[in-house]
Amino acid sequence: MIIFEKKVKELSVLLLKENNKIISEAVVSLRDDEPFEGAISLLVSYYDKCEDVPVRKAIEGFMNDLKDQSACKEIMTEIRKPFKKATISMLVSSCWQSGLNYAEYSNDLVDVFLRSDYVTALECLTVIEETAHQLSLAKRNKLVKIIEEYPLQPSNEKSGLINELISILKQ
Repeated sequence: MIIFEKKVKELSVLLLKENNKIISEAVVSLRDDEPFEGAISLLVSYYDKCEDVPVRKAIEGFMNDLKDQSACKEIMTEIRKPFKKATISMLVSSCWQSGLNYAEYSNDLVDVFLRSDYVTALECLTVIEETAHQLSLAKRNKLVKIIEEYPLQPSNEKSGLINELISILKQ
């Protein structure tokens, strides 16, 4: 068995026990370990169903502290899943708090921006703003077109954010 498969299995078994104290401690200890594929997926799925505040805070802290660029792919895979709004918001928040580069996922972030509530949209705007300068003019124009063609309600609370995002992408 490959090492990361063993670690994923161990983490999965630990989460199934639903002992919040042990889970919180394990999540904190994951920060010191080598990152392994599958941990993010397990933790995000657990976060989505968990109501325990310390466990949720531990998972949020873990996500915010990710520094391995390869984690972006797994995070974006999770963002595309039909999780609760709070889970999606936590994931997007971790994108900008981690400081990782999400430029290649700008389409996905614009999609989340358009579909989400105001707070999550603001988080998306922040992530996109940090990497917009890395996007080609053609890519930025494509994103602006997607945003401008998205059907909005006349009283959409995000219209100011939408205008700001378009402005950022047109610079």
